[in-house]
Amino acid sequence: MSETEVVRLRPQRVRIVCYVAAVAVVVVFTLVGLGLSGRVNDQSTVVFKVGDQIAMIGLGVLAAIGVLWFTRPRVEADAEGIRVRNLLGSYQVPWAVVLGIRFDQHSAWAFLELADDESLALLAVQTADKDYAVQGVRALRALHSTATAAA
Repeated sequence: MSETEVVRLRPQRVRIVCYVAAVAVVVVFTLVGLGLSGRVNDQSTVVFKVGDQIAMIGLGVLAAIGVLWFTRPRVEADAEGIRVRNLLGSYQVPWAVVLGIRFDQHSAWAFLELADDESLALLAVQTADKDYAVQGVRALRALHSTATAAA
């Protein structure tokens, strides 16, 4: 393992599902928005206008952005430490603080075991990715052992 090796991990299956779902949400909201026209019924005075159609499409775009938020997690590690970006936060942890990398059999994702009995979820390494996740954890463990052995 070279001194300049960098391990980059992102969830695979979740990204595919999110991209497909985001496109589907935009398409559905666009079709609904384009379908809004005329009066709701003969007794109502409510009329849908172009602004309502644009607003419905805009809501679809916002919902798609919300779905794409789940593609945010990633992990990047090198000889210095590991950088974790989860849904709501980003963390930079030096290898000296990491005691180990845990990927339990029934866990949804991997965890960093940190000093002081703390742990940090690695949402980018998910069980759904199967072999990709296992290979990622092995690469992180190898990088961790190399970095801690050198220190």
